[in-house]
Amino acid sequence: MTLTIDAIFEAFERHGALNYGERVTQLEHMLQSAELAIADGASDALVAAALLHDIGHFEVPEPEDAENLQADMAHEVVAARSLATLFGPDVWRPVALHVAAKRYLCATEDGYEAGLSPASLGSLKVQGGAFTREQADRFERLPYAQDAIRLRRYDDGAKRAGWTSPPLSTYRSMLEGLRVQDQDGLADAISLTNGDF
Repeated sequence: MTLTIDAIFEAFERHGALNYGERVTQLEHMLQSAELAIADGASDALVAAALLHDIGHFEVPEPEDAENLQADMAHEVVAARSLATLFGPDVWRPVALHVAAKRYLCATEDGYEAGLSPASLGSLKVQGGAFTREQADRFERLPYAQDAIRLRRYDDGAKRAGWTSPPLSTYRSMLEGLRVQDQDGLADAISLTNGDF
């Protein structure tokens, strides 16, 4: 599927009110993620990645009791494949790697896993759990791995019930400015799987 900016906004309008096991809606979560990226001084591309990182949930929705998830829906791969038709790798690669970044942090940062929400812990199980040392080493060498780790931290922090964020419309011109015409990396996005680790 070739994505458009209008299609992104239509998807948020159709699915943004959905919950996926956290205390916030999909829209609230992604707006908070983008807001955290801005506060962190992230590039426009990383802000866009934060805003759009869970857009794959719109195509493969996970149940509201995500802590009891039985299968990995690979929403990060679904999102990256769609985003790669519209944006460069500085947007879609961190999105593709944000689940791997969770697995990496669980393996390398003391206390990280204990701080995850119940839904994130539930999905971690079906996503393969914490990385082995070999998997963590492989992850560290990937392009955009550090951006994916930053994105993961925004993702983890963007679950604040009752928080008011700037509206989605705030980001339209930024997304328009990030569009690219030639997608040399699309084949890479299409071949992505969590099993690469």
